Amino acid sequence: MRTGRRLGIDVGKARVGVAVSDPHGMLATPVATVQRADDSVRRVLEHAAEHEVIELVVGLPLSLSGGETPSTADAREFAAQLAAGTDAPVRLVDERLSTVTAQSALHATGRNTKKSRSVIDQVAAVIILQHALDTERSGGTPPGSIVAPE
Repeated sequence: MRTGRRLGIDVGKARVGVAVSDPHGMLATPVATVQRADDSVRRVLEHAAEHEVIELVVGLPLSLSGGETPSTADAREFAAQLAAGTDAPVRLVDERLSTVTAQSALHATGRNTKKSRSVIDQVAAVIILQHALDTERSGGTPPGSIVAPE
Protein backbone atom coordinates (compact mmCIF):
# COMPACT_ATOMS: atom_id res chain seq x y z
CA MET A 1 0.00 0.00 0.00
CA ARG A 2 1.37 3.38 -1.00
CA THR A 3 1.61 5.99 1.72
CA GLY A 4 0.17 9.47 1.35
CA ARG A 5 -3.17 11.20 1.57
CA ARG A 6 -5.73 10.85 -1.21
CA LEU A 7 -8.70 13.06 -2.00
CA GLY A 8 -12.04 11.41 -2.76
CA ILE A 9 -14.49 13.31 -4.95
CA ASP A 10 -18.19 12.71 -5.59
CA VAL A 11 -19.19 14.84 -8.60
CA GLY A 12 -22.82 15.89 -8.74
CA LYS A 13 -24.79 18.37 -10.82
CA ALA A 14 -25.40 20.71 -7.85
CA ARG A 15 -22.61 19.82 -5.40
CA VAL A 16 -19.24 18.07 -5.18
CA GLY A 17 -18.51 16.01 -2.07
CA VAL A 18 -14.90 15.91 -0.90
CA ALA A 19 -13.20 13.45 1.46
CA VAL A 20 -9.57 12.81 2.43
CA SER A 21 -7.66 9.78 3.65
CA ASP A 22 -5.16 9.59 6.45
CA PRO A 23 -1.46 9.55 5.44
CA HIS A 24 -1.36 5.73 5.62
CA GLY A 25 -4.31 5.25 3.26
CA MET A 26 -6.38 3.41 5.83
CA LEU A 27 -9.40 5.62 6.56
CA ALA A 28 -11.42 8.19 4.60
CA THR A 29 -13.08 11.13 6.35
CA PRO A 30 -15.37 13.90 5.06
CA VAL A 31 -13.86 17.31 4.27
CA ALA A 32 -16.32 19.59 2.49
CA THR A 33 -19.17 20.06 0.09
CA VAL A 34 -18.39 22.40 -2.81
CA GLN A 35 -21.29 24.00 -4.68
CA ARG A 36 -21.06 23.46 -8.46
CA ALA A 37 -20.04 26.75 -10.05
CA ASP A 38 -17.37 28.10 -12.37
CA ASP A 39 -14.79 27.81 -9.56
CA SER A 40 -15.66 24.23 -8.43
CA VAL A 41 -12.53 22.65 -9.90
CA ARG A 42 -10.31 25.34 -8.36
CA ARG A 43 -11.93 24.87 -4.95
CA VAL A 44 -11.46 21.09 -5.04
CA LEU A 45 -7.81 21.57 -6.07
CA GLU A 46 -7.37 23.93 -3.09
CA HIS A 47 -8.48 21.08 -0.81
CA ALA A 48 -6.01 18.78 -2.57
CA ALA A 49 -3.18 21.27 -2.02
CA GLU A 50 -4.17 21.92 1.60
CA HIS A 51 -4.05 18.20 2.41
CA GLU A 52 -0.94 17.57 0.27
CA VAL A 53 -2.52 14.59 -1.48
CA ILE A 54 -0.63 12.12 -3.66
CA GLU A 55 -3.69 11.53 -5.88
CA LEU A 56 -7.30 12.44 -6.46
CA VAL A 57 -9.95 9.70 -6.72
CA VAL A 58 -13.08 10.71 -8.63
CA GLY A 59 -16.20 8.56 -8.56
CA LEU A 60 -17.44 7.44 -11.97
CA PRO A 61 -21.24 7.07 -11.94
CA LEU A 62 -22.04 4.10 -14.16
CA SER A 63 -25.44 2.49 -14.59
CA LEU A 64 -26.11 -0.71 -12.67
CA SER A 65 -25.28 -2.65 -15.84
CA GLY A 66 -21.95 -0.82 -16.12
CA GLY A 67 -22.95 1.48 -18.97
CA GLU A 68 -22.47 5.20 -19.38
CA THR A 69 -25.02 7.71 -18.05
CA PRO A 70 -25.35 11.47 -18.52
CA SER A 71 -23.62 11.89 -15.16
CA THR A 72 -20.71 9.73 -16.37
CA ALA A 73 -19.73 12.32 -18.99
CA ASP A 74 -19.96 15.11 -16.40
CA ALA A 75 -17.69 13.22 -13.97
CA ARG A 76 -15.18 12.46 -16.75
CA GLU A 77 -15.07 16.13 -17.77
CA PHE A 78 -14.67 17.29 -14.15
CA ALA A 79 -11.87 14.75 -13.61
CA ALA A 80 -10.08 15.92 -16.79
CA GLN A 81 -10.27 19.51 -15.57
CA LEU A 82 -8.82 18.44 -12.21
CA ALA A 83 -6.02 16.56 -14.00
CA ALA A 84 -5.20 19.69 -16.01
CA GLY A 85 -4.83 21.70 -12.80
CA THR A 86 -2.58 19.43 -10.74
CA ASP A 87 0.55 17.32 -10.99
CA ALA A 88 -1.04 14.64 -8.79
CA PRO A 89 -2.59 11.72 -10.66
CA VAL A 90 -6.37 11.75 -11.00
CA ARG A 91 -8.13 8.37 -11.06
CA LEU A 92 -11.67 7.43 -12.01
CA VAL A 93 -13.21 4.63 -9.93
CA ASP A 94 -16.61 2.93 -10.21
CA GLU A 95 -19.00 4.56 -7.77
CA ARG A 96 -22.22 2.67 -8.43
CA LEU A 97 -24.67 3.15 -5.57
CA SER A 98 -22.38 5.37 -3.44
CA THR A 99 -25.03 8.10 -3.08
CA VAL A 100 -27.75 5.54 -2.36
CA THR A 101 -25.50 3.95 0.29
CA ALA A 102 -24.80 7.39 1.79
CA GLN A 103 -28.53 8.19 1.92
CA SER A 104 -29.27 4.85 3.58
CA ALA A 105 -26.56 5.41 6.18
CA LEU A 106 -27.95 8.84 7.03
CA HIS A 107 -31.53 7.52 7.20
CA ALA A 108 -30.32 4.85 9.62
CA THR A 109 -29.10 7.63 11.93
CA GLY A 110 -32.47 9.41 11.68
CA ARG A 111 -31.38 12.22 9.34
CA ASN A 112 -33.71 13.67 6.71
CA THR A 113 -32.44 13.46 3.11
CA LYS A 114 -33.64 16.94 2.14
CA LYS A 115 -31.92 18.60 5.11
CA SER A 116 -28.78 16.48 4.70
CA ARG A 117 -27.97 16.91 0.99
CA SER A 118 -24.55 18.49 1.54
CA VAL A 119 -23.69 15.81 4.10
CA ILE A 120 -24.82 13.08 1.69
CA ASP A 121 -22.31 14.36 -0.88
CA GLN A 122 -19.49 14.19 1.68
CA VAL A 123 -20.53 10.70 2.81
CA ALA A 124 -20.65 9.56 -0.84
CA ALA A 125 -17.09 10.92 -1.30
CA VAL A 126 -16.02 8.98 1.81
CA ILE A 127 -17.60 5.79 0.42
CA ILE A 128 -15.88 6.26 -2.96
CA LEU A 129 -12.49 6.91 -1.37
CA GLN A 130 -12.78 4.15 1.23
CA HIS A 131 -13.67 1.64 -1.48
CA ALA A 132 -10.62 2.76 -3.50
CA LEU A 133 -8.36 2.43 -0.44
CA ASP A 134 -9.72 -1.02 0.40
CA THR A 135 -9.33 -2.14 -3.22
CA GLU A 136 -5.70 -1.02 -3.32
CA ARG A 137 -4.94 -2.61 0.05
CA SER A 138 -6.42 -5.97 -1.00
CA GLY A 139 -5.16 -6.00 -4.59
CA GLY A 140 -1.83 -4.24 -4.23
CA THR A 141 -2.41 -1.93 -7.19
CA PRO A 142 -4.01 1.51 -7.40
CA PRO A 143 -7.71 1.34 -8.30
CA GLY A 144 -9.50 2.65 -11.37
CA SER A 145 -7.99 4.34 -14.38
CA ILE A 146 -5.74 7.39 -14.76
CA VAL A 147 -7.30 10.49 -16.29
CA ALA A 148 -5.42 12.41 -18.96
CA PRO A 149 -5.59 16.21 -18.56
CA GLU A 150 -7.75 18.19 -20.99
